[in-house]
Amino acid sequence: LCVRYALEKKAYDLVVIDVGRYSSLADYFVICTGRSDTQVQAISQSVEENLARMGLRPRAIEGYTRGHWVLIDYGDVVVHIFLDSVRAFYDLERLWGRAPRLPLPEPYRSQARDLQLANTVG
Repeated sequence: LCVRYALEKKAYDLVVIDVGRYSSLADYFVICTGRSDTQVQAISQSVEENLARMGLRPRAIEGYTRGHWVLIDYGDVVVHIFLDSVRAFYDLERLWGRAPRLPLPEPYRSQARDLQLANTVG
């Protein structure tokens, strides 16, 4: 669901990492990028508001006001929404390099791929 609602706001470079074997913080990290602080905030709002409608409330949200790196903690799942330069600086994928990336189910895999292609072209 986090993937779905992030992609609805055109998050790109979206990955899901299974960190459960390597961390007690969460089982999964959802990591994605927005093109501006406004888009980062919109992605965050989409995830939070849509999950809230289902009765799922985050334990914590950090970084929303600035919109450079928003972290939404749902316990088992932590969503990281970055500006591109901030994501490159912290490089969570390298930090958690041993943890496997999970394949996205269709149609999310195609949507994420299309958004990634649009970002490299545009």
